Amino acid sequence: MGEKIRIGIVGYGNLGRGVEHAITQNADMTLVSVFSRRDPASVQTLNGVPVHPLANISEFKNDIDVLILCGGSKNDLPEQGPAMAALFNTVDSYDTHAKIPEYFDAVNQAAESGGNVALISVGWDPGLFSLNRLFGEAVLPQGATYTFWGKGLSQGHSDAVRRIAGVKGAVQYTIPVNDAVDQVRSGSLPTLSTRQKHTRECFVVLEAGADAAQVEQAILTMPDYFADYDTSVSFITEAELKRDHAAMPHGGFVIRSGKTGQGSTQVIEYSLKLESNPEFTSSVLVAYARAVFRLSGQGQTGARTVFDVAPGLLSPKMPAELRKELL
Repeated sequence: MGEKIRIGIVGYGNLGRGVEHAITQNADMTLVSVFSRRDPASVQTLNGVPVHPLANISEFKNDIDVLILCGGSKNDLPEQGPAMAALFNTVDSYDTHAKIPEYFDAVNQAAESGGNVALISVGWDPGLFSLNRLFGEAVLPQGATYTFWGKGLSQGHSDAVRRIAGVKGAVQYTIPVNDAVDQVRSGSLPTLSTRQKHTRECFVVLEAGADAAQVEQAILTMPDYFADYDTSVSFITEAELKRDHAAMPHGGFVIRSGKTGQGSTQVIEYSLKLESNPEFTSSVLVAYARAVFRLSGQGQTGARTVFDVAPGLLSPKMPAELRKELL
């Protein structure tokens, strides 16, 4: 094996720590630096990898092959994505679906100007689920695609509940409706509303003196998050929240059903069952970092998505090995 791929991490939350652990499972990679907005002295990494202020990152331009961006999609990545792509090859997990086209354009301009490859919106959705939606449509052009999420803890929805006045702590789970999943698996091509596909389950710890009925009403009527879903709210103690809801499980299904040319019903299904959402997303980011390194080595520049990356580039194995072992 030649020189190891030198990885840098921006942001050291759940995702950043997950990337650090994932790199230890990939023998062709090494983590060289972590960059944080926090005081570096306050950040303790797994193997003592140095932590540097994010403000100084441009000084490390020649020390890093691929930078993995582990910030949030709401506030961090819209700014960091283009800024970092101008300096480094990057991978990120930007997941605000409706804004991906404009984010791609901004990152592409920066990456082209810097002569780098920037792979955006990598993870399991967007990411692996996106690929499976594409495969389904391409193979079964006459049909319909259905995506179900869960059962899983939604970090964005949990955060929305925590911002309600009177809420001390909360988690929210997204749960597919079994009857809807069964209808889709049957190949009957049902038309399903938002409410028919998923339910939402909230577990809430109240602040002392907060009005439970008022908090429940604020959750049930919240537009974009809960108003369009059958939602249940359970009030629990802080101890129960810590004991029963500390993990971050998730997962889901992509199902494409349709008819082939002679009228036969065909169903394609891809599913994930994840004990830890951030750990799994981190592992996807790390595999795609290898692909970015290789694309950059070919002289490519600009933004890319998972649709543009050949699967063989994700594997540490050589093409001949892949043909022999996996084809």
